[in-house]
Amino acid sequence: MAKLRFSLALFTTFLISLFNPNQSSTFTLTNQCNYPVWAGLLSGAGTPPLPTTGFPLQPSQSNSISVPTSWSGRMWGRTLCSTDSTGKFSCVTGDCGSGTIECNGGGAAPPATLAEFTLNGANGMDFYDVSLVDGYNLPMMVVPQGGAGGNCNVTGCFADLNKDCPSALRLTGAGGDGDESVACRSACEAFGDPMYCCSGAYSTPQSCSPTSYSEYFKNACPTAYSYAYDDGTSTFTCSSANYVITFCPTPANSRKTTGAGQSEANSGGISLAKAFSISSVIVAAFILTPAWRL
Repeated sequence: MAKLRFSLALFTTFLISLFNPNQSSTFTLTNQCNYPVWAGLLSGAGTPPLPTTGFPLQPSQSNSISVPTSWSGRMWGRTLCSTDSTGKFSCVTGDCGSGTIECNGGGAAPPATLAEFTLNGANGMDFYDVSLVDGYNLPMMVVPQGGAGGNCNVTGCFADLNKDCPSALRLTGAGGDGDESVACRSACEAFGDPMYCCSGAYSTPQSCSPTSYSEYFKNACPTAYSYAYDDGTSTFTCSSANYVITFCPTPANSRKTTGAGQSEANSGGISLAKAFSISSVIVAAFILTPAWRL
């Protein structure tokens, strides 16, 4: 009888975990770049901390973490990182200012491509997006897995925006040749003008409109946030999903503009279809179809 009760208890626990939509999610961060990327993770105010706030990913390497119920925060990739003679760790792009591989509560210094999440929000839905509002440093894709409801779509920025970044927005640094761009700043960061920052007299959706600079981001990455009020085509929802965040999901990025020479290179990355075992037709549809039609 005792054994039967124990078995029933285990079965009950299994059913609760199976049908409870508020269980923690698994986030898998994968590096398909042909150079190392150091992941950065930041929890929002008042949300549970994560087991790690930063770690390295070599080419083709992945790392999975358990993310608590109702967590909100952001994840990003840091590039061109090194440790100086005093032991201080820093990165040319996406640096979080901690001086260590762990970000310890520090956010990404712009420009940086951001994956943003609010789990178990309104109506129990997860809200997620890929944002270029703080600029861009490398391609990124978010793929929900096993979710339901909402519009559980792939989103991200698959293009290499460093290559053709407008000259006024270019960030140059270690790993670049001359004026070669290693990241692409937002117009807000580059100029500080309220018109680009959606601040002051431009602090409402009605007064802050897309600009030629934000349209550079939007045309290349139609499902990503390009400026502060770009909600309609850039926010996605899902319920009870796990998430895969991939850096450099396509081989489009050139090593020269995104961190060549940091490590032994993987020859050109892999395609979305190979990475997730889906057809190239579906991949093309995700990339080319505007979010409002997904």
